[in-house]
Amino acid sequence: MSSNSFCHLQQQTHCRFSSKREMANVAVDDGSTMFSEEEVREMCGFKIDDDGHVEVTCGCTSYCYGDAVGTLRVFASGDLEISCDCTPGCQEDKLSPAAFEKHSGRETARKWKNNIWVIVDGEKVPLSKTALLKYYNQALTLAKTANKSQTDRVCHRDEFVKCSQCNKHRRFRLRTKDECRAYHDAFINDDWKCSDMPYEKITCEDDEERGSRRVYRGCARATTCKGCTSCVCFGCGTCRFSDCCCQTCIDFTTNSKA
Repeated sequence: MSSNSFCHLQQQTHCRFSSKREMANVAVDDGSTMFSEEEVREMCGFKIDDDGHVEVTCGCTSYCYGDAVGTLRVFASGDLEISCDCTPGCQEDKLSPAAFEKHSGRETARKWKNNIWVIVDGEKVPLSKTALLKYYNQALTLAKTANKSQTDRVCHRDEFVKCSQCNKHRRFRLRTKDECRAYHDAFINDDWKCSDMPYEKITCEDDEERGSRRVYRGCARATTCKGCTSCVCFGCGTCRFSDCCCQTCIDFTTNSKA
């Protein structure tokens, strides 16, 4: 976007706030409203979708490319999706916050909670300083609790994805939900390439990790473990995603609701 994009966005994007009556109609499972009037007051682009989730204008600023603007969708399940409008005709939709941060060209990635902002009363405010992440944080806490209940110290070991262009294997850490999503999306993408790596800028020219290093996968039980009940997960709230259309995630989501 141009240097005047933020001012233009303020002029073109009406800070729409639903009335108290409309807010009362947006309820989560326990009957409470998703957000109070105070929590979303003066928040630009705020609206309520027909299926109950809320939308709000968001963005991420790159020192080189300027502001990339999008629409953040917040679900009571804790899921977050961003539809990007960085340029006319941009086709990037249903991006995770981490993927949107990378797509925007942000130089200091891996801090999307602070780097992605919404406009409140005409000012850019990091997501971390708003109430928009409360359902995400709750879901993250529940996922960690569920994961720990499987065993005293369950973790997801590091995984590797092969580049479709250079055939080099690239390591993915799977310690958080965002990291699991990055690996999951790469794993199901037959055309994944080195430059798609979400958390670090690498190319096919960069050296592949040595085989002697790849045996270390982050298992808490044994450093060179080839797979055990402590580091191999067959599906949990951290590594499966309700907004993913792959059969593995669909089956997990269906079974968890049964």
